[in-house]
Amino acid sequence: MAGKSKKKAETVFLVCDETGDYNYVLRRKPGGEKLKLSKYSPRLRKHTMHTEKKK
Repeated sequence: MAGKSKKKAETVFLVCDETGDYNYVLRRKPGGEKLKLSKYSPRLRKHTMHTEKKK
């Protein structure tokens, strides 16, 4: 077990593609592709595409 390195979870934000608002915060392991999800945008009151962005 001593040889394993743990990857720390990092904080990422989901940003609305249409308004640019930071609506959601996630903690996930580094690496992999950027998330692109359909989430609810309170300002527009409808579901829009949200893209992962680091701070």
